[in-house]
Amino acid sequence: MRPAIEPDLNGLNRRYRPALMAFFMRRAASHSDAEDMTQELFAKLATAQSGPAGASPMDNPDAYIFQMAANLLRDRGRREKVRANYRASLDTGSVDLEPLDPARVLLGRESLGEAADALRELPERTRAIFLLFRLEGMKQAELAALYGVSISAVQKHILKAMTHLTRRLRAGE
Repeated sequence: MRPAIEPDLNGLNRRYRPALMAFFMRRAASHSDAEDMTQELFAKLATAQSGPAGASPMDNPDAYIFQMAANLLRDRGRREKVRANYRASLDTGSVDLEPLDPARVLLGRESLGEAADALRELPERTRAIFLLFRLEGMKQAELAALYGVSISAVQKHILKAMTHLTRRLRAGE
């Protein structure tokens, strides 16, 4: 990992905050949104990493900072579009989704806890192979090479884990 650059954030703040606020105000819904995005940009700057071959993103701060600002706007627009689509789907009733209410969240957490408990009951290798296959998306051949076993052995571990999880979760119903 490359060392984090340490830009003079106070100097950057004095120099760029007015321009960033104006940039965001022209494109955002409110002053508070513009302030939030400006603050988020400076938070990202505080953790910025140096670029390829040791080049610093701050070699050309004007371009870098305003590209970050444009990216923040784009990301915020995408998030808002997803939220609006979700709200619209709830309003029209076209999707059978329940709103997130506390009882539903609690039930989901309990179900997740039961699944985690069932996974902990598995032998370590079986659990690891299953999680790498199902959650990390590793291919069975990759897992076989990683653990020095045949693909058939990997398949048996996955089947064992799925069978155990199915039994445990059905027993909890």
